[in-house]
Amino acid sequence: MVNNFKDFKIVTKSSGFIGDKIQISKLFNIEIKVLDYKIEKSKKRENSNYLTLQIERSGVKRIVFTGSTVLMEQINKVPKNGFPFDTTIVVKDNERYEFT
Repeated sequence: MVNNFKDFKIVTKSSGFIGDKIQISKLFNIEIKVLDYKIEKSKKRENSNYLTLQIERSGVKRIVFTGSTVLMEQINKVPKNGFPFDTTIVVKDNERYEFT
């Protein structure tokens, strides 16, 4: 007898992040809705983290990756019941990204 996968009743954890990746530079000075986020250790840069944002723009969900420490600091201060929220990402001092 051959097993059927559905009989194993395996449930996977979903990251909950859906949509195509979009470069953060394409979002500067445009209002977006931040739905969720996660911060993880970078696999590319030693001793650093990166931020993954689940956003929505014009009704379309997208995913954004960034190493911006300022954005990580800001989003960590948003209470969980503060999501989703509308914001704009701006570039300050020609190098620093911030939520406004």
